[in-house]
Amino acid sequence: MGACAASHEGVPDASCCDQTSGRCWLEVEGVPNRLLQPGDLALVPHGEGHQIASEPGMKGAKLFETPHQEVSERYEILRLGEGGTPATVVCGVFQFDHPAAHLLVALLPKTIVVEVWSSPHMEWVQSILRLMAAEARELRAGGETVITRLADILVIHAIRSWIAQDPTAQTGWLGALQDKQIGRVISLIHREPARAWTLESLAAEAAMSRSAFAARFTELVGEPAMHYVTRWRMHMALTWLKENAAPVAELSQRLGYESEAAFSRAFKRYIGVSPGAARRGRDTATRRRGPEF
Repeated sequence: MGACAASHEGVPDASCCDQTSGRCWLEVEGVPNRLLQPGDLALVPHGEGHQIASEPGMKGAKLFETPHQEVSERYEILRLGEGGTPATVVCGVFQFDHPAAHLLVALLPKTIVVEVWSSPHMEWVQSILRLMAAEARELRAGGETVITRLADILVIHAIRSWIAQDPTAQTGWLGALQDKQIGRVISLIHREPARAWTLESLAAEAAMSRSAFAARFTELVGEPAMHYVTRWRMHMALTWLKENAAPVAELSQRLGYESEAAFSRAFKRYIGVSPGAARRGRDTATRRRGPEF
């Protein structure tokens, strides 16, 4: 990339950019422009339109209208601009599919930039960036899988760096996740949503008295523990309905409900619509988009 700009508009998913050589500017509306140096890792978690440019304020060519070299079904090489100092950036888009990830993404800022040169993990992050760049250039057997897994690691590292450094990540749901006792209970709820949880069993997992646990959970999370259990189950059900239109009877069993009616009542109370309406909304959206390949 020489003197140029690429506009990532119309990309609904989150984006990640790894600066492997040279320098460029990341521009996101509502956020000060950010200079990316070699080794820097940038995350745009909300799928907002953004631009990568050799200089601030340049008008960018739209990503999907830019000439490209197709390396495989999932990877392309774009060469933009001419003149100036060359820069190389590895970019990708990704989705957060798990309900817990949706809760996390809602709390993230518009951009996260990890300055690798100031990070205690500088050496291994730079090694990952070099390996990704090499795999993208050569794309040997298994290369796509290697790049995907390495990208997952970098995204997790970026989010963890933000959580460790930003004061806003030390309170609320994120703060609760970092609490040794309450965080353990939240993780168990996420892993075992169908378990017959009670306030007593949750408190036992936290090695706390029932009253102390109830007060601590509400203080950190902002809602009572059993409300959180039910809401988590309903968000999981909503995700399953949107992804594969699972039958309501199957969902009620998978989430530990004794009857379909009890599950449906809880779903409507927390989500605002019945499971059938949520599934019909998913089917309508699919028809509007057309078939997916």
